[in-house]
Amino acid sequence: MSSINRWSSTRLIILAMLCYFALGCSQQTSSAVNSAPTKAAVAMPDSYSADVAKAVLQKGGNAIDAAIAAQFVLAVTLPEAGNIGGGGFMLVYKNDKADFIDYREQAPLSAHKDMYLDEQGNVIPFQSVIGVLSSGVPGTVAGMWLAHEKYGSLTWKQLVQPSVTLAEQGFIVHPKLADSIARHIIDLEKGGFDVNFKDFFGSATANEVFKQPELADALIRIRDQGRAGFYQGETAKIISDFMRKEQGLITEKDLLSYQAKSRQAIKTQWRDYELLTSPPPSSGGVAILQWLKMYDVLTQDQQKLSHNSSPYVHLLAEIGKRVFADRAEYMGDPDFVNVPIDSLIADEYIAMRSQGVLRDSISVTESIKPGLKESEQTTHFSIMDKWGNAVSNTTTINLGFGSGVVVEGAGFLLNDEMDDFSAKPGVANVFGAVGGQANEIQAQKRMLSSMTPSMVLKDNKVVMVTGSPGGTTIISSVYLSMLNALEFEMGAQDVVDQPRFHHQLLPENEIRYHKGLDTKVVAELEAMGYSMVESQFGDMHVIMRTRGEIEAASETAGRGKSIVFESE
Repeated sequence: MSSINRWSSTRLIILAMLCYFALGCSQQTSSAVNSAPTKAAVAMPDSYSADVAKAVLQKGGNAIDAAIAAQFVLAVTLPEAGNIGGGGFMLVYKNDKADFIDYREQAPLSAHKDMYLDEQGNVIPFQSVIGVLSSGVPGTVAGMWLAHEKYGSLTWKQLVQPSVTLAEQGFIVHPKLADSIARHIIDLEKGGFDVNFKDFFGSATANEVFKQPELADALIRIRDQGRAGFYQGETAKIISDFMRKEQGLITEKDLLSYQAKSRQAIKTQWRDYELLTSPPPSSGGVAILQWLKMYDVLTQDQQKLSHNSSPYVHLLAEIGKRVFADRAEYMGDPDFVNVPIDSLIADEYIAMRSQGVLRDSISVTESIKPGLKESEQTTHFSIMDKWGNAVSNTTTINLGFGSGVVVEGAGFLLNDEMDDFSAKPGVANVFGAVGGQANEIQAQKRMLSSMTPSMVLKDNKVVMVTGSPGGTTIISSVYLSMLNALEFEMGAQDVVDQPRFHHQLLPENEIRYHKGLDTKVVAELEAMGYSMVESQFGDMHVIMRTRGEIEAASETAGRGKSIVFESE
């Protein structure tokens, strides 16, 4: 049998098992986009999570049920970012009410602000990025459990079972995943990093079945015991014993004390819409609101800028300098520091902050100061159910494949989120983002994040669900998706596939941009003094409702899958 035929037949068997064991789903297929009230949509980072999320919705589950099931599936089939060893943010809009579930990782009890500094006070290279010392206490399982307690309609076991089946029976490795694994193994070996990543993922081969028995056992304990199946009992002991052996920090006490939190989402008016976005410890919600509001102040009563023209890119880069200066100074875990959200997005402040923007030249980076006077590997998905409820969920283990360390006996990758703290004030992390005291390391503190799951509402109804992976570039991907959709009236597929760009104060005058940005525009920006770096970032998954019609789109460059379908 050819590898293509083997791929197709095995995949059909696996999907059939998913439906039989977990959901008893129907054989309905995707249908054309229309405004029927029974329409639902998913926009997911891979086909397995898309198919399972669809099956949950067709079984009668709601958007949150589908999100929980997809999250656990991604822990199996998207190991570079999907996880039970990491964390994230879930933005929920259900029955016309918003909720923000913060399941971000937090620093272990024994962590302290100087833990990554040597005797001379210098940052120790790679210690916050590779190996067990880079890992915060995982939050994913607690976050999904909280979401299910508050909003779940199908049983917990139904929602976790698809991931168990995929881990036990295996899934077909996408060629892009196989390439990522192979490159990561080479990079770790070249760097001389002594981690066990290859032992667990070295056998993953493109278009072949890959099984993860230890991960399956861990997922079975989660399925049968709920939250306690991870943070207590056998799995907690496996994690803490492994940490002791490897001289890591996470203990059984750390795991037992972790709590996912329900926070108030940021909700504010923008034009004729309401924007619903992420509060701290995400920096992204405040950032996209500053970006969009300054854009409006600076373009009001003027001729509309051409999309992705050099004046357009320059203007948004100028705004970005100010956004990231504020991010570095003010943003952190709201349980530890006072984050002045209202002041940072107030109309008066936005107007004042906009005054220094230069339209024809680049502001001197050193002159951009905070304005108040007082991963890159991540994954995102968007879901909308037949009732109009929606979930925007972004989850991460930080860099691709996190710390590179798999918990032996439990089969999952540990995050390297400790790098998202400020190891030392003014020193950039791996994404080039600098921070200060507000984001210094403290025990049980959540590290600052750029994850920005967001929605756009009109008349209290969701008209856009958006988000992306990509470290600090997440913020640019999200606000640009909103401008693409609402300023330039693009359809969902164009929204996710349009070339994007990103500037964040540092590196100085550097703009990262997607292939496809006009070469003339690139040359004009270089002539202005920008350093233009072609770099693909993000992987957008967007759902939109326009004139009553639902669209769903996943970025063509990725391996995602989006479906609009009937949901009985």
